[in-house]
Amino acid sequence: ICQRQHLPVPWRSSLIKSLADCIVEHSLTVSTFSEDRTDTLHKEGKTQKVIAKQAGCSQSSVSKHINREAKGRKRCGRKKFTSNKDNCTLERIVKQNPFKNVGEIHKEWTVAGVSASRTTTHRHMQDMGFSCRIPCVKPLLNKTQCQKRLAWAKDKKDWTAAELCSLMKVHFTFQGLRVWRKRGGAQNPHCLKSSVKFPQSVMVWGAMSL
Repeated sequence: ICQRQHLPVPWRSSLIKSLADCIVEHSLTVSTFSEDRTDTLHKEGKTQKVIAKQAGCSQSSVSKHINREAKGRKRCGRKKFTSNKDNCTLERIVKQNPFKNVGEIHKEWTVAGVSASRTTTHRHMQDMGFSCRIPCVKPLLNKTQCQKRLAWAKDKKDWTAAELCSLMKVHFTFQGLRVWRKRGGAQNPHCLKSSVKFPQSVMVWGAMSL
């Protein structure tokens, strides 16, 4: 190519055409040809060169496809050991007990007859669309409490942001409880955490003197 100016014109044209054909041939991969058409032409007794030309791909791609079909290797890799029935069982367990952790759900799934690891159980739950989230808290209010809160909200609807911030109180609660839910199910009654104004609790004080 460096001595291009010394080559005759027909030779230069032939060299450029050969380089172009080589680039086009190598640019066509397995994904660019039709496997069905290749199988049909191969059954008709066509050569690999003819098949590659008619299918619009490289001859090496045709050769690899024919050899793979001859060996009977359709797809490689380990097959799934859980059936659709097993997956439905896992989804039903999660929906019935959304507040359980992965270990408890995995134990209940194995009791149902499925042999899987904890990691596999977690992965299947994520594939189904379940995510571990902090549940929304819904206060348990009676009719009188709802009316009082509505009246308070109507009375403060014209307040400024500064006035509302003066009434804000920081309340730290234990956020250890988690829920398994799908996207958009934050307000699902089955995934909400109930709370009351005066929860029943016992505080024990102790002292020791020597």
